[in-house]
Amino acid sequence: MQRFFPLLLIAVALPVLAQTVPLPRPRPEPPSQTPVTTAPAAPLAQQVPLPRPRPATPQGAPGAEAPAPASAPVEPEAPRDYQVACPAVMQGIAVASSLPPVVEGQCGLRSPLSLKAVSANGRIVPLNAPVTTDCGMATVLPEWIAEVDSYLMARDNTRIATLIVGTNYACRNVDNAKTGNLSFHAFADALDVVGFVLDDGRTITVEQGWTGTEEQGSRIVRFAHDAACTHFTTTLGPEANALHHDHLHIDLGCHGSRCTARLCE
Repeated sequence: MQRFFPLLLIAVALPVLAQTVPLPRPRPEPPSQTPVTTAPAAPLAQQVPLPRPRPATPQGAPGAEAPAPASAPVEPEAPRDYQVACPAVMQGIAVASSLPPVVEGQCGLRSPLSLKAVSANGRIVPLNAPVTTDCGMATVLPEWIAEVDSYLMARDNTRIATLIVGTNYACRNVDNAKTGNLSFHAFADALDVVGFVLDDGRTITVEQGWTGTEEQGSRIVRFAHDAACTHFTTTLGPEANALHHDHLHIDLGCHGSRCTARLCE
């Protein structure tokens, strides 16, 4: 009897709970009508109006461009000269200025320099006259002058005051021959050195010093020749041939299959 009584209470309470807790309403059916279609968005050009074009300025009004005369000639634009800067000049090792390209038949140079002086052992050593040469010569020449200058300072307690030069750029064949290969002078890659003016007042020339006495500079000239052989690919002195009896020819020409051979005479 005690077990039956709680079950009876649950049976009586369930219908009451079902009546007090409302059930959710059913979802309404969609209306039976034609679905509304959305029109596509208008293109951006139609949405944002473009600015109106500027009206043309009448001729003669302020701001109007004057028409060019029908007979005015049209001058073609001059071609540009693209040249290469020389690091030795930019660093102050060589004192030089750029020249326009040299074109003379097969001779010439795209980026020639007018070389006026070189820096050697912290000093500026001028040339007796500007020479037309290339960046290679302007780079190596100061190294050679510095070596000769150091030798003079150590042996004779003097230094180079001026470098005496001869032929530089010249459109000609080797040894001025009528036929044959072009000289490296034809490409501004060669220089003839005649001698040196020293701080002690002496003028040493290759012509006098090569076969002369020590007072005439034989020791200095021969040292300069031997030192040039270590800096340049070509060094020709009085013993090369009679055409070089009065100067040292130095250049940076190519010798051998790999351009690494040196010619020292």
